[in-house]
Order: sequence, then structure tokens, then C-alpha cells
Amino acid sequence: MQEFGTLASWGIDLVNILTGNLDRPGGVMFPTPAAPIAGLAKSKPLEIGRWRSRVSGQPEVSGMIPSSTMAEEILTPGEGQVRAMILLMTNPLRSAANSAQLDAAFSQLDFLVAVDFYINETTRRAHLILPTPSPAEQPNYEFLIYHAPVRNVTKWSSTAVPPPPGTPDSWHVMLRLAGVLMGMAGQSTQAIDDAVFRQLAAGAVQTNTQWRGLTADEVVAKLDGSVGPERAIDMLIRLGPYGDGFGRSPEGLTLAKVKAAEHGIDLGPLQPHVREVLNTKSGMIELAPPTMTNDLARLRRSMANNTGRMLLIGRRNLRTSNSFMHNLPALVKGPDPCTLQVSPQDATRIGLTDGGPARITSRVGSIVAPVEVTDDLMPGVVSLPHGWGYDAEGSRLQVARAHPGANANALTDNQAYDEASGTAVLFGTPVTVEPLLP
Repeated sequence: MQEFGTLASWGIDLVNILTGNLDRPGGVMFPTPAAPIAGLAKSKPLEIGRWRSRVSGQPEVSGMIPSSTMAEEILTPGEGQVRAMILLMTNPLRSAANSAQLDAAFSQLDFLVAVDFYINETTRRAHLILPTPSPAEQPNYEFLIYHAPVRNVTKWSSTAVPPPPGTPDSWHVMLRLAGVLMGMAGQSTQAIDDAVFRQLAAGAVQTNTQWRGLTADEVVAKLDGSVGPERAIDMLIRLGPYGDGFGRSPEGLTLAKVKAAEHGIDLGPLQPHVREVLNTKSGMIELAPPTMTNDLARLRRSMANNTGRMLLIGRRNLRTSNSFMHNLPALVKGPDPCTLQVSPQDATRIGLTDGGPARITSRVGSIVAPVEVTDDLMPGVVSLPHGWGYDAEGSRLQVARAHPGANANALTDNQAYDEASGTAVLFGTPVTVEPLLP
């Protein structure tokens, strides 16, 4: 999420590949998850720019366009103008670029639905809030995290505390919304769930051809009585590399076996298998794709024209890595984590004092934050943590409002993009910094 993030990622890949550190122990490896997401459908090569956003022409990536296009797509009249949105437990007015413009855009939506249990800076704009249980009040399977581990593991997390009586599960709410979009609004939750699952099963059976004779009808029949995410996860585990294949490998895993292992199951170290995950059209590792090589000239120009700009980057820490964590007393107690970190050299040059206030200004806004002088930062770079700024009228995050902090995304520029991929630039924002005098 910075100006040359795509090239930086490519550069890291090249170093690993050319030094022989791809797909070997000690280097970069790929996991073998128990419930692989690839098990839902045959994977396709990544495609970029099959179409472009309506207003500023940003390229689509896997059907998505950058978050920085939200405000312009809402505010710009014409065919295709966004007039309604559904938010899924998120706070874009604090996590996306140019908060002021985005706030103005969200205030003009005809209809905003929020699936959330917080009234935060964004959901305060909602016409309808659909509350769901908190993470502690519902079971969980870390589906995506198991696709990026340092060791293959699997675990089911049971509910820690019961939700209030009558609270619908998150998946019930999501499924009812999906039913409306599928033209099934008048049907029962069970009917919608069955329709969705049958589609998943058909794709999964077509993809997982190692299980001889398996059909979607058999999968649906053998999982009859199960519902929601548990049914889908059970299917993926049973079809996966450690699964029982719906009885074809009786010693294999099922969701029931995973649930029975209170502390999870260790599936062993990562194993070399790059050929199994490679999905390029050529079947080869393509070291120099045009997406990368065509952007090198822009990088060279930027390096040649380096004017010594001061750049603002973000940061996260374990206790407050996302904004929803800022409303939990145990995670925000202690020293203020929302500080402007600056190197000793820059502090001396600019006249900043440790603990004193500083004003940070970009093209789109200006904020004030306390200074933290630290050797962790190189000269020319300052850092503010992600997700703070709880001072909006109407927000009801009681704990967070007592620790408001400074909103770094009041400074990030909604017109800044990594041109290679169209990704919004949220780090490396040019800013000026000055001491705030009494």
C-alpha cells in the first residue's frame, strides 16, 4: 500500500527465487491448509485491468477496485454512481484515505446498511445497523490465517461466552442479505443456505478430483443436518489433503475430529510443493511480467527526482493493530500508543521535542499528534499508527473516545496510487511537520 508496493513485492520474490530460497525450508514456502480455499473452485491466473473504475479509471484486480475510489464513485453524478452500500464490520472513515472527503461522501448516500455491533465513525452514518455477536460470542475457524502460517495446523475455536438471547449469528445476517441479492428474499434462511451450499459443493467436487466417484449429491446428502459455515468448512476439510474423502479415507480428518482436538492439530512443517500451487498461463514462474517491467521507468524517475520529501508511514502494534481493538480497556491502557514517531536527526532539525505536540500537514488535511523521538525511524520518515481518531460526533465508542488519538487517514491522499496494480497508497504520504507552538 505504497507508491511502489507492487515492485517492492516483486523485488522480494526475485531475491528469493534467484538465490534459490523459493519453496525450500528456511526460505519462502507455501502451506498445505486442511481446508484449502482453492478447494472451492479451480484457481485462475491473476488478472488486472479487465475493466476500470468509472471516475478516475483505476484498474480492477480480481473484480475489486481501490478503496480510494469510494468517495469519487459516490460523489460524481452519472450512470453507475454509487448510491447505496453494505458495510461488513468495517470502519472505512478511519481506515481509508482522505477521511474528510469520504465522510462527506457517506453522508450523501441514499441507503447505508452496516453489519456491526459498534456505532463508530462510519456506522453512525448508517440508515440501518444489523448487530451481530462479538468474536467471543461465536465459534470460529481461522480459515484465511491457515493459508499463511509458518507451520501447517488446524483448530476449531468454540464460543467463549454466550451471546445475548435472540442475537442472530453473523452468518444468518449475511445469508439473509445474500438472499435478497440472489432473488430469494421471501425464502427461509435454511433454503438460502441450502442453495448456496449446493453451489459450493458442485464447484468443490469438480475441483477435488482425487476422490473417486464423489458427487455433489453425495456431499450434500452426507452433510444433511449441518448448516452455515460449519457445513462448508467440514466439506473443505473432508475434501482436503488430510481429509477422509467422505469415507474413502476413514483415518482422514473431519470437522468433528478437529473440534475434538481442544488445542488443535499439528499437521507438520511446510513442504515444498510450488508446482501444485503455480497457476500461471505458461505453467512457469514468470520472472519478468509486463505489469512489473513496464513500471520500472516510473521508479527510476522517482529515484532521480527525489527531493528529500518527508514521508508519513503507518504502524501497528500487537494490542491495537486494528481500530476495533481500540474500544477494549485492557488493550488501550498504559502509555499513549498514538504518537508521531520521528528520528532524533529530524527532531533536532525541525525543532520537535519528545512528548511535545507537532502539526502534520499533507495535500488533503492537517492533524496534531504528540511526538515520540526514536532511533527506530530513519531520517526523512515519520510514523503514525493506523485506525485512530475517535472524535466524530455521533460515535458511541465510549472507551475509544476517551483515547481518541490522531487520525492518520485524514492525511493520506485519495489521488495517490501504485500505478502498477492500482492499489491505494496509504503509506509514504508526503507531509510537512512543524512544532505546535503554545
